[in-house]
Amino acid sequence: MNTITPIKEITDVIVENGGQSFQLCYQCGICDVVCPWNRVRSFSMRKLVRQANFGLTDIESEDIWRCTTCGNCPQRCPRGVNQIEVGVSLRRIATEYDVFPEAVTPIITVADSLRAEGNPFNMERSERANWAKELNVRTFTEGMEILYSPGCYLSYDPRMNTVAAATVKILNEAGVDFGILGAKESCCGESIRKTGNEEVFRGLAKENIKNFIDNGVKRILVSSPHCYHSFKNEYPEFNVNFEIVHMSQFLSELMDAGRLKPTKEYNKKVTYHDPCYLGRHNDIFDAPRNVLKHVLGAEVTEMADFRENSLCCGGGGGRIWMETPKEERFADLRLQQALDVDAEVLVTTCPYCITNFTDSALGFPEGQALEIKDITEIVAEVI
Repeated sequence: MNTITPIKEITDVIVENGGQSFQLCYQCGICDVVCPWNRVRSFSMRKLVRQANFGLTDIESEDIWRCTTCGNCPQRCPRGVNQIEVGVSLRRIATEYDVFPEAVTPIITVADSLRAEGNPFNMERSERANWAKELNVRTFTEGMEILYSPGCYLSYDPRMNTVAAATVKILNEAGVDFGILGAKESCCGESIRKTGNEEVFRGLAKENIKNFIDNGVKRILVSSPHCYHSFKNEYPEFNVNFEIVHMSQFLSELMDAGRLKPTKEYNKKVTYHDPCYLGRHNDIFDAPRNVLKHVLGAEVTEMADFRENSLCCGGGGGRIWMETPKEERFADLRLQQALDVDAEVLVTTCPYCITNFTDSALGFPEGQALEIKDITEIVAEVI
């Protein structure tokens, strides 16, 4: 066990790093009951909180890095303990002292890439808008209706490039006056903050805020729930407030207003997955379901663990950058839940979820084929 400092008690350090709610815990164990980790292995958030109470946390343990910040336990805790804040505070301590278990070491490279290029993939900043070159997307200028901020995955990942392209098709079809910032855009910083690296997060946030202000941005459209959460709930810490809209909300808005009308049928059985950072963290459950109601021919069925009880894909809290053994992937469980309701298409609205589900689907036997789609891609197909 690694001693933090001979002067300060670990409990004091946790409080200083924002995790003071651990002191409210009376060890009921509800957090362990609802934690998705306990569907695939043994893990105790209750134990971590208890150790924090006594100043006995082992910051060399991989356990402090397991939490996906899905939000399940804080919403159920009868004492108001914010287990996410506690976990992130422990990660901040570990980051400060450069203590990273082997499975966690990829975040060191990620942090370096975020500092140097503004994205976690070690890709050149100048390539950030390459996805838009053939789509004639304009650069945002003051006075446009909305800034589209695709985020890192949609900008750089080949699979997610198709979601960005679908978004552009939809916005053009609806006559939306929009633009992008391209190479001026940086990662929102939400995930690196959850790994405890406050310094990198604050640098990214300040850079984005400056670019938003300098370019006269007022309304921002995002495809990632993680960007949505960070821009809407964390950037106001810097005394700024922009209007943030998630793509599922905007699609619902456009369809309800008659600016976007599906003309083709989508005759498939569909089930919708609520991303943690869209649903539990930001209470957006109805908008994507309203969009699917507008899709002609789609047979929509709810699978187990939906809305507030949605099963995490495993990508939050920076886990998207860490390797998780096949037998411990929540995404495998989620795909099986979709198959259990005879779904042909698992639709969601988050690049982390799509990445994890697509990866898990590769391990399923033939005959259990399941399409993984962003809701934007489905709408783009039917307009």
